[in-house]
Amino acid sequence: MSGIPLPHNLPECFRVEMYNYALNNTSVAIVDVASQRVLNSFYFSETQPDPPYSLVELANRIAIESPEVEKALGFKPTKEKLLAQYYKTSLNRTRCERSRHLCVAPTFLLGEKTLWAIVDLTDHRLVGVRWITPGKTGPAAPILTERKLQDEKISACFCEQETLLANEGWEMKYMLTSSDGLRISNVMFNGKPVIRNAKLVDWHVNYSGTDGFGYSDAVGCPFFSQAAVIAWDPPVILDLHDESNTKVGFVLEQSFRSEGWPTPCSYNYKQRYEFYKDGRFRVSAASLGRGCSNTATYRPVFRIAFAGESNNFFEWNNNTWNQWQNEKWQLQGATTTYSAEGYQYKVSIPGGGYYLEPGKGQFKDGGRGDYSYVYISKFDKTKDEGESDLVTIGPCCNTDYRQGPEKFIEPQAESIQNASLVLWYVAQLRNDDKPGERILLG
Repeated sequence: MSGIPLPHNLPECFRVEMYNYALNNTSVAIVDVASQRVLNSFYFSETQPDPPYSLVELANRIAIESPEVEKALGFKPTKEKLLAQYYKTSLNRTRCERSRHLCVAPTFLLGEKTLWAIVDLTDHRLVGVRWITPGKTGPAAPILTERKLQDEKISACFCEQETLLANEGWEMKYMLTSSDGLRISNVMFNGKPVIRNAKLVDWHVNYSGTDGFGYSDAVGCPFFSQAAVIAWDPPVILDLHDESNTKVGFVLEQSFRSEGWPTPCSYNYKQRYEFYKDGRFRVSAASLGRGCSNTATYRPVFRIAFAGESNNFFEWNNNTWNQWQNEKWQLQGATTTYSAEGYQYKVSIPGGGYYLEPGKGQFKDGGRGDYSYVYISKFDKTKDEGESDLVTIGPCCNTDYRQGPEKFIEPQAESIQNASLVLWYVAQLRNDDKPGERILLG
């Protein structure tokens, strides 16, 4: 169980996360300590919060004292050989598979290789070790002085309050969250509602297609946060230009980085929103390496809640738009068909709607296609369903549709006709360590 104080004029309120080891479930409550009241609560099945420091230390001790780790390394390990990061993980053919148990991976660095010691914190034992080759280390990141002061400024200005933004006919609020990246909300174009909110819920990284191990984690604020990869700089607003260098809109972008980047098992992510003068918008994210391996599969989990209470969702198929009747998911693949304009889906919102164009490598910005899982769920205010900050909702290494959002459409799919709808978008792409290459998703 962990308690995270809520910022901004709520000094006596805490977000309390309670994990049930037996049922593998997480309960979250917003508690007013002064009045001893529970203000709100919600429940996530088959979901785990980030472990507190005490459990991370326990996992480290189990790894250091395990004969299997000593045998793999060739010497008695010490705490000094551990990387600072820890990772919620899974491992096939153990109870860690599909996150049935709470498991983390203390990681040892040996030259240009890392050893993952996968520890089951439910059973308090080591369940396996795996070697990973991250690739060659690039030049060191520049040393930034007074990092703590920078983090405090980011937290005070962008984590504890929303910022208003009005540009090119667009109006919105944005802020950094504790675990769901940079969130935009109340998004309007020329006075018409477009998006209730949108955010980047998780990053799932799979380091093995056969053993099924890797990590599932979050991006967010430097302080009071569950994120392993934190906001490195304040959000930036940039002009958006087309190929002829004509200004066509603006960009809202956020960088997240591990403090050790670019050393092994450190991460550098970008989250990006593009807004165009003609009312179009694009949601995307990128990994700039290097991570723990040069052969990883990355899967970011986006959540986009559309404006309005009477949305409808359509798919292009057999040369026509077919309406989805119930909650469902779908995978973009080699046989997916698109309209003449390149659209795969469309959604109705108050006063109009939007076509959805998935990444197929057409945006000329380094992307090579999303191969995305798309989920549509009906929003239920009584169940939260990701409206507030989420714990990591899916395991790192599933290669099928079970990426986390399926929790909100199973076991019984609801009707989504004329309903408040949420789009979950999970792109997937392999790492690439060729010089000048990068992962770009969305």
